[in-house]
Amino acid sequence: MPLASIPSPSQGVWYLFGVVPIRAYALCIVLGVVVAVVIGERRWRARGGEPGTIVDLAVWAVPFGLVGGRLYHVITDWQLYFGPDAPNEPIEALFIWNGGLGIWGAVALGGVGVWLGCRGRGISLTAVADTVAPGIAVAQAIGRWGNYFNQELFGSPTDLPWGLEIDPDRPGTVPGEDTYHPAFLYESIWDLGLALVLIWAGRKFALRHARLFALYVAGYTVGRFWIEGLRVDTAHHILGLRLNQWTSIVLFIGAMAYFWYARNKSDAEQVRPQPDPAVEPVQGETGDADKGEAGAGTEAEPAVTPAASDGEDTADPAHPSDLADPDESDESDESDRVKEDGEPRLVSGALAADDSVDPAHPSDLADQEEKGSR
Repeated sequence: MPLASIPSPSQGVWYLFGVVPIRAYALCIVLGVVVAVVIGERRWRARGGEPGTIVDLAVWAVPFGLVGGRLYHVITDWQLYFGPDAPNEPIEALFIWNGGLGIWGAVALGGVGVWLGCRGRGISLTAVADTVAPGIAVAQAIGRWGNYFNQELFGSPTDLPWGLEIDPDRPGTVPGEDTYHPAFLYESIWDLGLALVLIWAGRKFALRHARLFALYVAGYTVGRFWIEGLRVDTAHHILGLRLNQWTSIVLFIGAMAYFWYARNKSDAEQVRPQPDPAVEPVQGETGDADKGEAGAGTEAEPAVTPAASDGEDTADPAHPSDLADPDESDESDESDRVKEDGEPRLVSGALAADDSVDPAHPSDLADQEEKGSR
């Protein structure tokens, strides 16, 4: 009997109002996603990207990742649901809340969702991958605690003081053993350390073009390889190694190969959507806005109406006809001038002699002409 041990929780499901189930495994997954999005959003803004981009991409990544993670688990552990002595019913392959999400399927299919989102926004997938890599590692560290509540993902029996107590009726337990290596805890600590290394390496070496993401894959597979070797639950074995260990080896080699291949890439990565050159700016939106920015801080100049030249009559606002027929106005001006022989016009003389004529009433002018003819 070990001197000390880590107790497992007595239950992983609570019922709200006695009806709605609240599952610890689901809460850990959701919390991990939220933390990953927050970390990714801050890193994306620091890189010059638009706020809200990572949140929008998560809408694509999360459902794709859940489906991919479950598919990987069911395909690699099909005997748990479809074998002749399967402990679970086939329909339970859809019960994600019971545990069983393969990280490789989640990352692979989740990456497809992110690619679709990046393509729609016109930004670089590689830039997004480098940005979210540390957050993914933190999300995995949090999500592993869901395995703790489900009493799964434990290793071989141990007498170490941090041995994890597992109920004897759980799948994968060894008869007569009470405590096991807390594989979930090992992986959680490993993932947190990996996230810190990624943040440091990204700043130190300015890793771009998905090289930081490749470093995440390589770092995670190293930890997963030795932690997977501690597990005693049922799994497929190939040449003495568990299937997930072989998967780790293949992915580690692929990640290191890409890390080396992309070492000389230096072209710019698109972190902001580019405006479509085929779309013409709408007058009054872009043009007026530019003018407003250019003229910011200066006072608007009042509109200036050209002053009338000396000797030129202006149109009477009460008589639009004066403005509508400039030719007639010019003739009227000519009639007021003195002829070359010096003889004044009768009408102008009458107007000059009598100031009482109202120019707004042509009838007064007609009366004056009649008086002058008498």
